[in-house]
Amino acid sequence: MARKDIFGSVMGPATGVANNQDVSGYAVRGASRSIIQSFEELSKSSVVDLDPALVDTSFVSDRMAGDDEAFQELLVAIRDRGQDSPVLVRPHPEISGRFQTVFGHRRVRVARQLGRPVRAVVKKMGDEDHVIAQGQENAARSDLSFIERTLFAERILKRGHSPDTVKSALALDDTTFSKMRSVTSSIPEQVILAVGAAKGIGRDRWWQLAKLLEHPGAAARATEYVESADFAQPGSDGRFAHLFDYLSGPVKRPPAPSKSQQKSWIPRDKSVRANITDTGKVFTLALKSKGASPFGAFIAGKLDELFEAFRESEIAKKTGD
Repeated sequence: MARKDIFGSVMGPATGVANNQDVSGYAVRGASRSIIQSFEELSKSSVVDLDPALVDTSFVSDRMAGDDEAFQELLVAIRDRGQDSPVLVRPHPEISGRFQTVFGHRRVRVARQLGRPVRAVVKKMGDEDHVIAQGQENAARSDLSFIERTLFAERILKRGHSPDTVKSALALDDTTFSKMRSVTSSIPEQVILAVGAAKGIGRDRWWQLAKLLEHPGAAARATEYVESADFAQPGSDGRFAHLFDYLSGPVKRPPAPSKSQQKSWIPRDKSVRANITDTGKVFTLALKSKGASPFGAFIAGKLDELFEAFRESEIAKKTGD
């Protein structure tokens, strides 16, 4: 699988930035601008070989599980042709002698699996520069879905970074950023992860799903549904469609509990016991004892006579006799 030169597209002059505007119209300034300048410096930096066992993942994840086919294509390409583009790492901020991936996680994973060194550029940077660099590399790729970018943005915010940092990192305009926040505030992360990357599902469809989940009880229904056998589908896009259809349909309310009345009857000699249940629509008489069968047969034989007596009683009530 051919890969474009990430350092050329993200770090070099052809970054898609013109007149201090990124592709989405969000102004490139502040930390984002300094990062782009650092990219230009990094494109001229030395590439070193690192033991992938010493390279940890980023402190904020930008990719969801389930992209095995693309990973296998990358593995075959690197195995056959070598690693075309170096990854970017920084010295681990907490563990001496280790490194933390800024971008290129799959290439690190491939190198680890193939038992080869990973070609990398090492750059000292703080957390904010780290997430912006990671996000800028994301913006240069087309294989991250809307929901993966949305979760990445939410995780950056949860790490204490500002909305401006997120918008700079992911080249977001205000409308897209607002819809991302609506999605993550309305849809539980458990539900998002159960759906998966959903490569074919864009911003507006996720926003519509978020609107459905704003209804009372919808989030609980969605959480329960994604754990059911009905939800299980081999494709992430299919799982999204099933969940959307389920939440769009009528709510199946449980039947109202029956207001049944129960009582019992026992004659003076206690030779038989009758348990009576009356739900309003069903009247049940259950006899228990050794003599239950003949007594029950006796009652059954008297049903015509008893029913006629009942009708006469009801007529008398209505006429006041």
